[in-house]
Amino acid sequence: MTIHEFGKHNEKVIVLIHPSIVMWDYFEYVIPALAKKYHVIVPALPGYDTESKGDFTSVEDIAIELSTWLVQNNLYEVECLYGCSMGGSMVIRMLADNWLRVKHAVIDGGITPYKLPWIITRFIAIKDFCLIYAGKLGGAKLLEKAFDTDELTEEDIKYAADVLDFISAKTIWRTFESCNNYSMPKYINQDCKHIEYWVADKEVKARKNDVKYVKRIFPQTIFRKIKDVGHGGLAPFNPEKFVRGIEFVCGEGSYNCEDFGGQD
Repeated sequence: MTIHEFGKHNEKVIVLIHPSIVMWDYFEYVIPALAKKYHVIVPALPGYDTESKGDFTSVEDIAIELSTWLVQNNLYEVECLYGCSMGGSMVIRMLADNWLRVKHAVIDGGITPYKLPWIITRFIAIKDFCLIYAGKLGGAKLLEKAFDTDELTEEDIKYAADVLDFISAKTIWRTFESCNNYSMPKYINQDCKHIEYWVADKEVKARKNDVKYVKRIFPQTIFRKIKDVGHGGLAPFNPEKFVRGIEFVCGEGSYNCEDFGGQD
């Protein structure tokens, strides 16, 4: 796992964890603005790291690896821990492990473990794997048919196809199998007093069970609906809105009612 750092001269640390089927450059449009104020840390996750060969491991292992790196580098106090989708799963697990002093956390459309019989989770994992692997085999044209890509340009679809060409079948399988079924500690003692779960207004139904899960394990969580955004679409397609949201979470600035729904 390669760690990319920006704004190292700044005191406050922000960690950004990317979703699946993208690389760490998912955050390329928000890094310049955030690095003016914060020490921005963006890991290239195993299996999605062009600088280090290997496959995706698991949500649990990556959460421990990233927490260990932060502690070893004396970065155990994090101003904001952010993760989207797959990255949100890792934020959830890192918060549950409670190795770091996290002042603020954002789980953006984060995926939570299924509470279903084992055999059903296997069928779901196989379905997800086949859908994504079909895109890997068929390239951009097949990928476009496999997903609702109304908001994606040809360049965006080409980027996703290039990522799929790079990652292995093992990484695809482990990504979905782990994100849907990662384990959590039996007892969760979380010190972070400010946790937000962001739900894009176009994915409210899809994230219904995830919201319920987060409400149960982190009852202090604030839930916000983001307007005019699809799953994972905030940082790459609405970078200014993303930066405003992170700054507000960190106690700077304010939410614009045109951007975010009210607190739930």
